[in-house]
Amino acid sequence: MTVSQVWYVYGVVPASFSTATAPAGLDDAPVQLRGSDDGGPAALVSVLDGDRYAPVALEATSGDVEWLSPRAIAHDRVLTWASDSGAVVPLPMFSLFSSGDAVRTMLRDRGDELSLALVRLSAGREYALRVYRVDSELLGAITALSPRLAEIAEAAAAATPGQRYLLERKLSTEKKSEMRIVTQGLVDEIVRELASLALAHVRSPIPKLTDADGVTRGVLVLNAAFFVAADRLEDFQRTLTALVEQHDANGLRFDFTGPWPPYHFVGNGT
Repeated sequence: MTVSQVWYVYGVVPASFSTATAPAGLDDAPVQLRGSDDGGPAALVSVLDGDRYAPVALEATSGDVEWLSPRAIAHDRVLTWASDSGAVVPLPMFSLFSSGDAVRTMLRDRGDELSLALVRLSAGREYALRVYRVDSELLGAITALSPRLAEIAEAAAAATPGQRYLLERKLSTEKKSEMRIVTQGLVDEIVRELASLALAHVRSPIPKLTDADGVTRGVLVLNAAFFVAADRLEDFQRTLTALVEQHDANGLRFDFTGPWPPYHFVGNGT
């Protein structure tokens, strides 16, 4: 049995939220506000074709990038617009409900949890930071960044010609093996400095990148998100600029983007 319509929920917002300037949603459907019965949080929804978004149909298209991509873009577009307008609790893609009443029931059952999340998420915005390592540049600077390598270099400088040759060969070999340790130390320092200016931060797993991306940008060594209050953003950006300038000679490249919907800071159960 199929249903003629399904209610697609993008996220949850305060009841007073306005959709007057909302962008088009999935399949260019309008974005509407579906409130709860008790005046609590409301949902941003689009009413979609029930057959197209039935479980069997979704399963059949889940691996079709051409089908998924425009819907992922639309989902993110609505949430980005909402987060630019106020607090929003993002829901995962394809959060589907059988009716408007089912949406209201969800809002009522999770009202306290969602209200607390909206208060917390109203305190700041999410920003993303990726750091890439250019190996050839870090290798040129690594001796000064590693006490162990600096010790070997110092010993080589004071050694006899025969010993110097062996120590310099050891230094060349150890540079590559020391790169991971040095990189971890640099990344940890970057995160510590920025986290001190953020309300929260998350370090996510490093995604697999294409070979082309690795060639043009380097090796991805940090994939993080920071939740920053508006009154700390200027300090955060100033510190980030100083870190970029400090580590450019060490072969680190920074990619800072945002603000984004608070995907990483929603919390458990939302």
